[in-house]
Amino acid sequence: MADTSFFGRLTKLFRTKAIVTVDKDGKRKVFDGDERQQTNLSSLRDRYTKIQKSFFEQAGGAQSMAYQQVRREVFRDYDAMDNDPILASALDIYADESTLKNEFGDTLMVHSDNEKVQDILNNLFYDILNVEFNLWPWVRNMCKYGDFFLGLEVGEGKGIVNVTPHSVYNTERLERTDPTNPNSVKFKITEDPNGKEEYENFEIAHFRLLADTNWLPYGKSMIENARRLWKQLSLMEDAMLIHRIMRAPEKRVFKIDIGNIPPTEVDNYMQRIINKMKKVPFVDRNTGDYNLKYNMQNLTEDFYLPVRGGDSGTSIDNLAGMEYASIEDIDYLKNKMFAALKIPRAYLGYEENVNGKATLAAEDVRFARTIERIQRTVVSELSKIAIVHLYSQGIQDSEMTNFSLSLVNPSTIYEQEKVNLWSEKIRLAQDIQGLNMLSKDWVYENIFKLSGGESDEQRVMMLDDLKDRFRFRSIEDEGSDPAVEDEEPDDIEESIEKIKQEIKDKGGRPREGGTYGKDKHPLGRDPLGDKERTKKRSRTSEDKALSYINGISSKRKYLHEDTDMLNEDNILEDTEN
Repeated sequence: MADTSFFGRLTKLFRTKAIVTVDKDGKRKVFDGDERQQTNLSSLRDRYTKIQKSFFEQAGGAQSMAYQQVRREVFRDYDAMDNDPILASALDIYADESTLKNEFGDTLMVHSDNEKVQDILNNLFYDILNVEFNLWPWVRNMCKYGDFFLGLEVGEGKGIVNVTPHSVYNTERLERTDPTNPNSVKFKITEDPNGKEEYENFEIAHFRLLADTNWLPYGKSMIENARRLWKQLSLMEDAMLIHRIMRAPEKRVFKIDIGNIPPTEVDNYMQRIINKMKKVPFVDRNTGDYNLKYNMQNLTEDFYLPVRGGDSGTSIDNLAGMEYASIEDIDYLKNKMFAALKIPRAYLGYEENVNGKATLAAEDVRFARTIERIQRTVVSELSKIAIVHLYSQGIQDSEMTNFSLSLVNPSTIYEQEKVNLWSEKIRLAQDIQGLNMLSKDWVYENIFKLSGGESDEQRVMMLDDLKDRFRFRSIEDEGSDPAVEDEEPDDIEESIEKIKQEIKDKGGRPREGGTYGKDKHPLGRDPLGDKERTKKRSRTSEDKALSYINGISSKRKYLHEDTDMLNEDNILEDTEN
């Protein structure tokens, strides 16, 4: 029965040849985490040494013990080479140039159409894995040994919570351990501190430099090609030092005239002369005796020669030291080692005319391509780590591979060459169009190398760019966005009523009325002076008005009125003249 648990499904996912996802448009994306498309070349192994022959070849088991022992010996050489100043600097350069930061201070860039996926991966690489600090030693160890093993602690629903580097001395990659699945990969760690020893493929991130099939299933170190040259160079340097120490000092030749001394007495006579001229004290460490007869005669001391004859006499001559002229051999081996490292000499300080160039890749663009190869290996394995993290957090559809990772290109000159190439292509296309020599379709196909479908797609996108340009110009000049539809104007009366209703619905203290005729008015309680004029007027009473009218005899018959016509409502007021 199939294991349907979380770790069972994750194991099944990474035991396939490749991870294939299909998006909503039906496009497939293949993630080759184990580089099967590149390295599944088992028939090309063991062409030379036969040391990588597996003793479980039929079942595809682990590598032989002899091969593991040879790997450890090679790793010891790499550790010794790391003490050499040139090789140590080369490893530092590989790591430095592969983990540069861009203008925004980011070492690793994450790109994805899904904002959630991008946020999750940024949190993984910068907050959990701390690539800003940890990526440099990871890359350096990978370049040094050719392999780097990183253990992943995975939790269901949480993703990767921690990572642990493992030693290359104790870690083995086991391929074809499952007879039913030739794509299965496991890792075996001897003396595992966790006590697990065997790990599934998704639990170990194996960074390996796949440069030579003879090293499969492991990677090849960046300094492997220089290993033999390093040994030869070390021997030549030691020989040079020994020769300079032993042969280089200047010596003296003492010619002692022995006269008529018998031949049998010459040795004793010469010894007495030497002891008199050069008495070197010697103390025996065992007995403590002080001995002056100890002879320090060796290659670094002077020579004493007996001579006989009337014209000879005693004389002292100088013997020049031997000059070591084999420095060309050392330079030859050193140049070959630089060629194996693929690093220009000027960056390591062996060439003076650098002309103030800031970066190594600015001096040699070919080195930038070497760095790109290292970066591709790092990005491939970081992508595997990202897929494990996304799958553990429940993203198991096509979004699981909907991302891309990239590192900073170390060469500004390399980028400038690309820009200059595009500039020349654009200039050539403009000249062809300006002279009406060839059609646009020919320019798209032969200069920009676009197919018919790609050129049509670019034309449609150009129309969208023109629309956006017109829209921006309208917003800037007229202050209106043509992409937004104009709304119909509202009725003014309805707007006023709406404003009144809003004011009414606000609540709170009601607005005060007018202050006309009150003390709060700026002109006072009586702004027009009506009350003052009223006080000066006199009203005619009813009786007085009747007596006045009745006193006029000529008008009596016309003006005789009933008393009911005079009341408080129709009293005539006299005006002052």
